[in-house]
Amino acid sequence: MDTGASLLDRTGSVVLEGVACPMGCPRGDEAVLTGHDRLHGLPGRFTVVRCNTCKLMRTTPRPDAATMGYYYPDDYQPYSQTRIKDKAPRKSGAKRRRVLRDRVKPNALPPAATPGRLLELGCASGNFLHRMARAGWEVEGIEPSAHAAHQAMEAGYKVRNVSLEAAGDPQLPFDLIVGWMVLEHLHQPLDVLQKLRSWVRPDGWLVLSVPDAGGLEFRLFGDRWYALQLPTHLHHFSPETLTRMLTAAGWAVDRTLWHGSATNTLMSLSYLASDRGFSRAADFFRDAAERRRLRATGKALGILLGLLRQSGRITVWARPS
Repeated sequence: MDTGASLLDRTGSVVLEGVACPMGCPRGDEAVLTGHDRLHGLPGRFTVVRCNTCKLMRTTPRPDAATMGYYYPDDYQPYSQTRIKDKAPRKSGAKRRRVLRDRVKPNALPPAATPGRLLELGCASGNFLHRMARAGWEVEGIEPSAHAAHQAMEAGYKVRNVSLEAAGDPQLPFDLIVGWMVLEHLHQPLDVLQKLRSWVRPDGWLVLSVPDAGGLEFRLFGDRWYALQLPTHLHHFSPETLTRMLTAAGWAVDRTLWHGSATNTLMSLSYLASDRGFSRAADFFRDAAERRRLRATGKALGILLGLLRQSGRITVWARPS
């Protein structure tokens, strides 16, 4: 593979680059699959390969950092899903603990993480920042999309509109750094994790969620796997490859949690049905994934998949090693 080589995509605006394994492994990859953008239907075919040495999967060739924005339109789903809807005043005193429990996903944060300085990576439109501010945290965010960052800043939150790769050091270290489904989007994930190591206090936490490409879902659905999301997902982690990268960056994994969610499975079934021409079945599975029908069934399925470690989504707690 000619790493660093680039070519002009047929869109006329996207530059593709071939890249080596970010772990610095010797050359040698296995082609896994080829797919396309299913979220927005934008043009391009993209290949996922697996490093023969460390087993980390990556998308290559991929859009370079300067032109990747083409695949993040303003209606990109995470931007709309993180708009702040409840702008009620921040809670204080004894109410903070209840707000945190009620508004943050169960098991998302380590119990030992108490309100302090928090940084959210890829904060999008700011909903999580808002929730954590109401729970008593001093919050900041980093968001590369100018459109989404502006919405968070309009709500009064300190957000840097810059890529994580280009972000400078903060003035003060953080007690907690979180990134919900962010690491897989980064062009240089190992470099960023090494940088974050210097941004957190010695007793602080790093909490990351990523799709789990090491599970059964990925093997069953292949290019129809909902969490594949080419080409914006540049790296496709398993618990083992994520732990290996965190360790190389100076982090010690404390715990890995599987989400109790059926969204990946149901959306993957919707993609499969659509590809086979079963449009009504595709709509049925999409409605179930978006909780417009079978809410109780979907919730129960999600709990089961989480218990079996097959929900296709994980959260990792890590501390400086």
